[in-house]
Amino acid sequence: MHRVVVLALEGVYPFELGIPQRVFGTADGRYETVTCTVDGRPVRTSADFTIAADHGPEALATADTVVIPPYESAPSSVRLPAPVAQALALIPAGARVVSICTGAFTLAAAGLLDGRRATTHWALAARFRDAFPQVDLDAGVLFIDDGDVLTSAGAASGVDVCLHLVRKDHGSEVANRVARRCVVPPWRDGGQAQYIEQPVPEPSAAGTAATREWVLGRLDEPLTLTDLAGHARMSLRTFARRFRDEVGMSPGRWLIQQRVTRARELLESSDLPIEQIAGRVGFATPASLRQHLHAAIGVSPQAYRRTFQATGDR
Repeated sequence: MHRVVVLALEGVYPFELGIPQRVFGTADGRYETVTCTVDGRPVRTSADFTIAADHGPEALATADTVVIPPYESAPSSVRLPAPVAQALALIPAGARVVSICTGAFTLAAAGLLDGRRATTHWALAARFRDAFPQVDLDAGVLFIDDGDVLTSAGAASGVDVCLHLVRKDHGSEVANRVARRCVVPPWRDGGQAQYIEQPVPEPSAAGTAATREWVLGRLDEPLTLTDLAGHARMSLRTFARRFRDEVGMSPGRWLIQQRVTRARELLESSDLPIEQIAGRVGFATPASLRQHLHAAIGVSPQAYRRTFQATGDR
């Protein structure tokens, strides 16, 4: 069983602290998730309560994956307190390390992000760059998977990166089942933009959610922006504006993303030929599917299928 160890540091944010247990703990026993502190003692949270963990730092030495949630003093952690540095030194060389939000400051202060791409909350990007110029920071994405080190942005992207790991470890069927149980979207691309200063649509305004749901049942059809706007009973200009306000991207980009997502699911869970998969998700040719899949994740359909057919039985 894959062991996930969550390190709760003084001032930890309660919501983010609970994300790993909620996601990995819903994967039908494929993971064991435990929480520890640097000295085995209770820690104060950023809220009005204290938590007691059942484990001390020795738990880190048994980890396959370590998760560092954000905590109040993280953005000032240019140099780690000795107990934190000593605890992190217990992490096995082959373990994955994951940060949620400003937990990336801790990984950077420990030297774990030197020379790597990483992300953190957009509002603290300037402070991060000043403190850690040796890290290649991209504060415009939800999460970054750099192999054995993964970093994520704000609170909700902690859910995204944990679901990404379930998908990476066990395939989309397991990850989708976990997402349904947690009532969250099954997949958001790590390269998707953080919702920085995104305006909230007026509650009284007609939305595009019904049209998006309608589209997902018709991905095999040659849908156009005119078709989408017609279903929403809006002008092209109004629909495009409201869609971008709600989703954070253009209808065309979103449609391609949904087609790629569905193609990935079929590549993972079926033996359908590439030509049939392309048709089922609305790409005119197999070449178009290959082009868009490669643009999204950098591999061919055949390579993607081989990878997930090998991991899906774990």
